[in-house]
Amino acid sequence: MTDEELARKAISGNVAAFESLLMAHYEKLYYTAMKYTNQHNDALDAIQEASCKAYLSIHKLNHPQYFMTWVTKILIRECYQLLQKQKKMIPFEDAVLFKKLEGHQEAPTHASTLSAALLDLDQKYQSAIILHYYHDLPIKEVAEIMKKPQSTIKSYLLRGRKRMKAYFERSERLHGTII
Repeated sequence: MTDEELARKAISGNVAAFESLLMAHYEKLYYTAMKYTNQHNDALDAIQEASCKAYLSIHKLNHPQYFMTWVTKILIRECYQLLQKQKKMIPFEDAVLFKKLEGHQEAPTHASTLSAALLDLDQKYQSAIILHYYHDLPIKEVAEIMKKPQSTIKSYLLRGRKRMKAYFERSERLHGTII
């Protein structure tokens, strides 16, 4: 059964079809959540919240062929809400904080540098880059999800890439490595 057929069944109230769709795309959802939250438990929390919200509002989905785009949009919103809540909390455990204060921090790995560069971007650039490059969505779909003109999305992608490049160059100067 195709995703669109499963989505049609899910819209009509079939719980098994909804679960099948989520399970079929779980890795993609997890990867997306990890790109935003950078923490395993936070990613799982965001997926769980997004799944609940999607289940409760599946009847509002008008175009079954865009089920994954719709769920991804809900997931991204959940990730941002989770990150907003965390800004109010102390971000580091004592040991990590003391290491940073003492300047004994290890050089970042390539994956952590890429994630850090992505997290360093403004939300609009981050969303455009994740949707376009990680989800391989065409600019037209990214524009629909973000409710912006295609030209704006192209600008977001260009500016986001430039800012990430600047981040990598700063990282190279500080740590002597670049990915």
